[in-house]
This record gives sequence, C-alpha cells and structure tokens, in this order.
Amino acid sequence: MNKDNNYINPLIIQRADPFIYKHTDGYYYFTASVPAYNLIEIRRAKTLAGLAHAAPRTIWRKHDSGPMSQLIWAPEIHYIDSKWFIYFAAAETTSFDENGMFQHRMFCIECDNENPMESEDNWIERGQIKTHLDSFSLDATCFEVKDKLYYVWAQKDPQIKGNSNIYIAEMENPWTLKTSPVMLSKPEFDWETRGFWVNEGPAVIHRNGRFFLTYSASATDENYCMGMLSVSDQADLLDKDNWTKSKEPVFQSDLAQRQYGPGHNSFTVTEDNQTDILVYHCRDYTEIKGDPLYDPNRHTKIQAFTWNDDGTPNFGKPVPYNYQ
Repeated sequence: MNKDNNYINPLIIQRADPFIYKHTDGYYYFTASVPAYNLIEIRRAKTLAGLAHAAPRTIWRKHDSGPMSQLIWAPEIHYIDSKWFIYFAAAETTSFDENGMFQHRMFCIECDNENPMESEDNWIERGQIKTHLDSFSLDATCFEVKDKLYYVWAQKDPQIKGNSNIYIAEMENPWTLKTSPVMLSKPEFDWETRGFWVNEGPAVIHRNGRFFLTYSASATDENYCMGMLSVSDQADLLDKDNWTKSKEPVFQSDLAQRQYGPGHNSFTVTEDNQTDILVYHCRDYTEIKGDPLYDPNRHTKIQAFTWNDDGTPNFGKPVPYNYQ
C-alpha cells in the first residue's frame, strides 16, 4: 500500500498542476499542465506507480486563435453522470489585461465514450463556464453532494486586492452555474501574500463528517504553499460562515530537504482504497531564471498522508526526491 511513501518521486517530471482520478474501471487517470501549455493529455495505469511509465495520449489541442488559443492551464478530469468532463483554463493572448493579470477564462470539454483516451474526436467543447465576473479565472474543480454538483474555482475580483480568490457555486449541469457564486477565501495572511496575493488550485476531499478544501497561496516559487478550509457535511456549503479557514499553511516548502513550492494539489487513494494520497507539484531548487511560470521543472509528486485525532488531515512534509 506504500504507507511508508515508497513511491518514485517525482512520479512524473515536468508536469505541473497534477490531477489523478481513480475510476471504477480500476484505472488511475492522470492529467496536468504540459510545459508548452498547448494541449491536454491523459495517461492511465492500473497502479499509481504505473503512471510514471504510461504513455500520454493527447485528447485536445489549443485553437489557432480565439479564447482557447494560449496558455492552456491546469486540466482536471471528472466523471459525472456516466460522462467524462475536463475543466481547464485558457487565454486568447499571453499579454496582461488592465489589472495586470493574464486573461484566462474557464472551459469544459466532454466525452461520452467509455475510454476517454480513445480519440480526440470523442471530445466535444462545451465552451466557457461563465461566472458573476468577466475576469481572470482558472483552476476549476467539482464535487457531488446529495445529488447536487458543486463547482469551486479561483477568480480575480477587481474590487479585491490580489490575483485570485476561491469561489463556490452549485451547478445546473457540468458546464453551467445554477447559483450565484460565494467567495470562500481571499488572500489575507502573510503566507498567502508572498510575491503575489493568491488563493488558487482548490481541491476537495470528504472524510470524517467534513469537507476539506485545500488551496494554494502566494507566488509559484518557494513561497508557494497550501492552505485549507473545512465545513461540516451537514451544513449549507454555500454559506461562507459555515466554513473555517486555517490560519497557518497545512503544507509548505521543506528547505532542509530542498523541496520548494509544493502546491496545486489533488487527492486520490491507494489501490486497495485504504490510504489517502496527496498529489502535488514541487521543485528541488530556487534559482529560477525569469518568470517561475515558464520554468518547466515543477514535477508531479505523490505521498500518503494520515488523519489527526480531531479528524483533520496531516499532510506532513514534502517527501524528498527518490529516483529509483
């Protein structure tokens, strides 16, 4: 079960914003940002370790022009109502808008084929997922509760200082919001505002009668780290007051082990479904030339984590690189 974290790490090199989904067919499906930010690929394997050697399959490519033609970021693959959906962010240009931000919006593609890797032709575009603001938005994820589908993402509000906040809304269908968005978190603590004021990359796990929503904060260098929100699974998830925000990061750089900027995580489980796995990206150096965004060496890592007596997750520290 690899409870001792005996995984090869990094699991997959040069793949940032990693997302791993374990499906009912027994396969793990993996997708992430590719360094060229120009396409979406999927790989799959029967084991987590097997993903390291699985051949990627391109299932969608950026457009030649228009809103989905630049900087394809952070795809996530989900299985909803017997269909596959991938959420991702894309921009029309690499230039900044009037707020000094990239110009990303969120998009969705759908596949009703049993095997989502079979062909690019099996994927159809559902278009942009529109929210309450026409502004920089990215890093969408979703989860189901009592037959309701919830959407969580990061977005810039020009009236709030910083790059992005975390929002939640119920969905009408996998590409349309049903309710007005609710802001759950904004950058406010010092560890959320180093380099940039950022809350992004949300991920949700349900355990011990609560939903835990992790997110990433600060600039994408060694300051990048993870925060966490939590809420009772009996509470109204669209009421901000029901959520509790951690005042300290729950996962951060380990300077002694040269593990820098862990974040943009997702969650999965071991093959026997007995142990929870944290999936994230990380670097092993800080001497980045130019914009950290274009440094390709944010590698996908995985590690088991445990649960504290109070029911909260204990992520520990980023495990050292372990090339085997």
